[in-house]
This record gives sequence, C-alpha cells and structure tokens, in this order.
Amino acid sequence: MPGLDLARPAVVTGGAGAIGGFLVRALLARGASVRVIDNLSSGSVAHLPDVATEPRLTLHTLDIRQAEPLRRVFEGAGSLWHLAANPDIRRGTVEPTLDLEHGTVGTSNVLEAARLGDVPQVLFSSSSVVYGYPARFPTPEDYGPLLPQSLYGASKLASEGLISAYASCYGLRGVLFRFANIIGPTMTHGVIFDFFDKLRRDPTQLEVLGDGAQAKSYLRTEDCVDAMLLAAARAPGLVEAYNLGTADRTSVREIAEKVVAARGGHARIRYTGGRQGWAGDIPQQLLDIARISGLGWSPRWSSREAVDRTIGELAKAPG
Repeated sequence: MPGLDLARPAVVTGGAGAIGGFLVRALLARGASVRVIDNLSSGSVAHLPDVATEPRLTLHTLDIRQAEPLRRVFEGAGSLWHLAANPDIRRGTVEPTLDLEHGTVGTSNVLEAARLGDVPQVLFSSSSVVYGYPARFPTPEDYGPLLPQSLYGASKLASEGLISAYASCYGLRGVLFRFANIIGPTMTHGVIFDFFDKLRRDPTQLEVLGDGAQAKSYLRTEDCVDAMLLAAARAPGLVEAYNLGTADRTSVREIAEKVVAARGGHARIRYTGGRQGWAGDIPQQLLDIARISGLGWSPRWSSREAVDRTIGELAKAPG
C-alpha cells in the first residue's frame, strides 16, 4: 500500500471494539504488527485474536484520557487508527462531559502522542452526525455549515478540527471517515442490538422511540474496514474526508418488523411518536459516497442486505 506504512506497527485505539476488532484482524492479515489501545469499558478481548498466540499483536489496557502512559505505545509506529470514543450517542446526553473527555480530550492526547512519536498518518473514525440536520440528500463531504445536534457529533467535529490543525502545523497526514450506521455480528449498541435486547427482556412488546419513519444507511463492518484501508492507501491530500455508507437507507419501522419476525413474530410494536427517537437523534440520513467510490470502493451489501444479514446473525447468537 503506497500511502500506508505497514512496515512499522499500527496503533489502533479502541481496537477491541466492534469495528476495531475487524480492523485489527485486517491489518494483521496484511502483514502489519498492531498495538491496540483500549480501556475495555465497551470493547472486549473476544473481538481480538489471542494475544498469547499472535506475536505481532499487543494489547495495552490504557485510557486515552490519560496522556502520559500513551506515549511509549507510539514509539516507532507508522500509523494511528483512532477509533476510541464513547459508542453510545444517547448516553452523552445524560452525561454531558462524556464525549468531551472520551472524544475531544482523548483525541488531543493521542494526536500529541503520535506527534512526539513521529507517526506520519492518522486515520479517524468520525461520523455522519457532524452534518447535523442536512438539507441535501445524499449529503456530500463539502456540505455546510456543519451544525451537529448531539454532544457526540460536536466531539467528532472538534476531533476533525484537531486533526486538520495537527496536519497543518506538524505535517501529520489525516484521513477522516464519516460513518453511516456500522453494523455487524459483534455490535454492542445501536437500533438492531437495542431491539433484540428489549425483546429479550420483554418478548411480548417492542417499544420503538419515535414514529418509525426515521431512515438511515446501514453499512456492514467488513465493508467499512475495507473502505478505511483503501482510503489510507490512496487518499491524495494532506487531510481528506470520506463518507462511508451505502446508496440506500432503511427505516426504523422496517427494522423493528424484521427483528420481531426473527424473534417469532409475536411481539406488539409500540411507537412512542415524534420525528426524533431521542434528543440529538438525526432522523434522516443518506450519505453521498461518490468520493470514496472514486478511489475504487463499493459496499458488498446494500443497507437492506446489511440489516438482514445482521439480524440473522444476532438471532442465532447465544443470549
């Protein structure tokens, strides 16, 4: 990969998460050594290969809010894949400093560690929520002004700004990935996971926040990781932003009906009403993926196919 140094170790923050685990395995498969930083608050070692039997993998159980311990992990590294963050957008509304600390402050700490370690490239998992309520669909990367509606979105946008500033001041190359809803078999949050969890606790009914008309794109984790690796290799500029999603979207109502069917079809679906599912929710999302497609990427599964595949996996999962 001409734009990605795999001869030196890759540092992956949040590497034990649902997306991070896939990314770590993909980097190892390409011959890289990987240093994972994760405090395991939401990630799990089960998402990773066995550290005892994989000599190219090391796990550092560290919190990115603490700057000093991070620095030794970055010595001699060739890239930083920054995925660590609060994974639950709604929780940030209840705990207003959560995204500031885990997102913005954490990003500042890992960027400074990368700078001190002479790491040349940072790949960042941002989010489509930086667009706020867009008036244009599909939404391109140059849409503006960017007015996020959640503290999570504000933190992601602030982190993008920090990466851009570090690129300008120190020459650190930055690639920003604005994710749609990323789903897969190891997911631990999100609408599909939440629906299964609600039905596990009460099989007779499924409460759906909002009116069910919310519609967004859902991208499989495998497709997401493939796009990240491709952009890391081919992104031409010092700082580039890429939307990662699908060309279609799926409604919450459709997902609810499919999850209920997968659980036997007996639960009654009850909608709480309203356009938003919760404060800070973006009810409609569809990303323009022309820029990442121009690098040679396309998703293997549509949004609807990704949803169906994930529901099938979670329906068979223990518990």
